[in-house]
Amino acid sequence: MSNILQIAQLGNPVLREVAQPVELLADHTVQELIDDLIATMGVGNLGIAAPQVNHSLQVMIIACKPTQNYPDAPIREPFAVINPVLLSTHGDTFFEWEGCLSIPGFRGHVPRPFGITLQYLRRDGEEVTETVEGFLARVIQHEYDHLHGRVYLDRLESMLDLVTEQEFQRLRREDMTR
Repeated sequence: MSNILQIAQLGNPVLREVAQPVELLADHTVQELIDDLIATMGVGNLGIAAPQVNHSLQVMIIACKPTQNYPDAPIREPFAVINPVLLSTHGDTFFEWEGCLSIPGFRGHVPRPFGITLQYLRRDGEEVTETVEGFLARVIQHEYDHLHGRVYLDRLESMLDLVTEQEFQRLRREDMTR
């Protein structure tokens, strides 16, 4: 049975550490961590990284789907990304609003490359090289940053690009009426 783990909040030193590679993927504690990450991520979130639950390991879960805040997001069932290496980025930099379980109550208008090529291990140990673009690339880059001791605040061009969740919802409603 999976456990819901406590989310490390901004200021917790684990969020600023470079996560360690997973050495023994078949180890039951690593497999349990993957299950717990999926459970902790819940229904409305798009990704989570192990440092966010106080485990400094290179493991992240991505589960892309349309949500209230991101209605145009593509659908991708939850999958584990272990020991990822960002091989390249491509395309123009584009801005999108991002939130984070470790920084509740805020959203940032974050610049990121449009596309990436990533090499990683799946949960079963299979090595994958994948090129993704758009929103899915953004979600992966956000979680990848957590494995390297970064949060989306580090990518903001200006503190003027940071708003409260309440202001984000107001801006979103305003955009919908245009």
